[in-house]
Amino acid sequence: MSTVDETVREGSAAVSDALSVEDVEISYRVRSRTIRVVRDVSFKVARGESYGLVGESGNGKSTIALAVVRYLARNGSVSAGKIVVDGRDVLTMNADQLRDYRANTVSMVYQEPGRALNPTIRVGRQVAEVFEIAGVARAEALDCAQEMLARVQIADPAHVMGRYPHQLSGGMLQRVVIAMAIAAEPSLLILDEPTTALDATVEAEVLELIASLREQTGTSLLFISHNLGVIAKMCDRVGVLYAGEMVEEAAAGEVFRDPRHPYTVGLLRCIPRRDMLKAHRALDTIPGSLPPPGFVPPGCIFADRCGLVEERCRVESPPLYDVGSGRHSRCHFHERAQTLPRHTPRELEAPAERASEVLISAKSVSKTFRSDGETIHGLVDVNLELHAGETLGLVGESGSGKTTFARVLVGLTAPDAGAELTLDGAPLPGLATKRSREQLKTLQMVFQNPDSALNRRHSVRRLISRALSRLGGYRGDALLERLQALISEVRLSDRQLPMRPAQLSGGLKQRVAIARAFAGDPRIVICDEPTSALDVSVQAAILNLLNDLQRREQVSYLFISHDLGVVRYLSDRIAVLYLGKVMELGPAEAVFGAPQHPYTEALLSAVPTLEDTTKQRIRLEGEIPSAAEPPSGCVFHTRCPRYLGDVCKTTEPPLREADSEHMIRCHIEVDELRRLQSKEVSVAGAPD
Repeated sequence: MSTVDETVREGSAAVSDALSVEDVEISYRVRSRTIRVVRDVSFKVARGESYGLVGESGNGKSTIALAVVRYLARNGSVSAGKIVVDGRDVLTMNADQLRDYRANTVSMVYQEPGRALNPTIRVGRQVAEVFEIAGVARAEALDCAQEMLARVQIADPAHVMGRYPHQLSGGMLQRVVIAMAIAAEPSLLILDEPTTALDATVEAEVLELIASLREQTGTSLLFISHNLGVIAKMCDRVGVLYAGEMVEEAAAGEVFRDPRHPYTVGLLRCIPRRDMLKAHRALDTIPGSLPPPGFVPPGCIFADRCGLVEERCRVESPPLYDVGSGRHSRCHFHERAQTLPRHTPRELEAPAERASEVLISAKSVSKTFRSDGETIHGLVDVNLELHAGETLGLVGESGSGKTTFARVLVGLTAPDAGAELTLDGAPLPGLATKRSREQLKTLQMVFQNPDSALNRRHSVRRLISRALSRLGGYRGDALLERLQALISEVRLSDRQLPMRPAQLSGGLKQRVAIARAFAGDPRIVICDEPTSALDVSVQAAILNLLNDLQRREQVSYLFISHDLGVVRYLSDRIAVLYLGKVMELGPAEAVFGAPQHPYTEALLSAVPTLEDTTKQRIRLEGEIPSAAEPPSGCVFHTRCPRYLGDVCKTTEPPLREADSEHMIRCHIEVDELRRLQSKEVSVAGAPD
């Protein structure tokens, strides 16, 4: 992380801040009512500085970013305050000035890169348009576009230029969007959740790319994310938003080491920390939920959810106190914020002993696809089983086969001939259309993208009630009672029941999808990135819910996620997939501790954490190979940092035992792997 020049921080007259937000209020006009969603927010981003905005969904982070680029919806407006970028007042710009401002001064990278690109136009043409707008000739603009793709570390940019967005991976799409954003060399780059949907390795590459470009160009960053580990790694200073108000601001290290507002303390406690397991204790949560948009109480906006609340908090609105060293906190009792009582569900009972019988089994599962005359190997001879009351974590980069395996289990994708699927020891048909009602009820799935899984025409009430009726058999008062219990468990409220998916944030939509999956009281729930779009507070509540249901009802989970901290907390066993093959399988603690497969080792090293923001990443060279032409021998050998030579290239390693129930597919002897990895951990942990 670079350090901001102190002369810039002091605000000398010669150099203005890259961004200055002063006493800003943002309102929306809804059904003849004016709703203030952002109130009295002020912060500055110095030149060359990276400033992070954090807080739960609905707190106003993206709203502020959209106001900075003047992209608020038609019914939205900045009703008070001032926004100045690079010395220019954004709110007073006319149409021509605004067009020039967006083309040359500010750029924005959105959470979903696929939506930021036109699916009908080739990638090269879209990047070239940025240069053409700046006055570059068409032919020269294409050359500039190719150079820019190379600059953001896209291999074979000439080939990528001719592709359409749907032909690129998520990581490559995000790099294309970043290339377009920095092509005009803006003085301010806004990044709104730029790594939420990315794998750990791709996320690490994108973050390193952003940091490198910032260092090369001096571009200032406004970084929005609910991943506090990413914010700690990338940002110099942090502002914490709650219900449209700035409640804390300080240097990033101070905020995460010594938070001075109860809300910040609560957010940090929600994160599964290193060595925390579901068997130890439930995660802390923040009680209650965000107030409705526009709600302004007479006292502190956080009072109803705060464990330190006193009468003064309910009648006297706290100012943004200066607590020294450039820190600010909107709390009357900021000096004792860390004494906030913990809000953890009841003490956990001892977990039930894992059943010995296999609930669902998949043997010799392969899946090949045909595309443009090529044979794509999605899964290759996968053998996995799930016991009652167990969570099996499934990790690996995009394209490794995780979702394909999940779809095979749930019956949405038929496996190749020769696969054996059993449920309770009885054969399980490969397609859902051939399964019994009881088998369908037993296996439910929470999809990664709730937009694709929820009917946009239906209200939240109908989406959940229909599943309660069809799968759970609930009727009348029993249905209403179960509906209320479900929405409470996933932190939804009655006011969201009449809403349709389009009216909900990404986090709220995912909560609806989770509630629907549990409506039929399933025995197995396949969770495909179920918390990737959720804030840490909601994530903690969902993980506690999954844990509690498992203890009470022996529900089993196949849990797919790129958040390895979450996988470690929730999983009993973990399987690591690469190009459709199982590279490692074993108890969670064994997989997360040496020895590990070199691929697992690289995945873990890529994860940003609050505990260590400076740890060294083990780099994997290049993109994951094509599943149409997988490498010979060990499929990982083309990227392996511990490559041995010809034996890796010519001979496929067996899946052999490292320890009890712990299997690793690697030619390197287990003792040698343990020695190498233990040595590197020791060196990395040594004092300077």
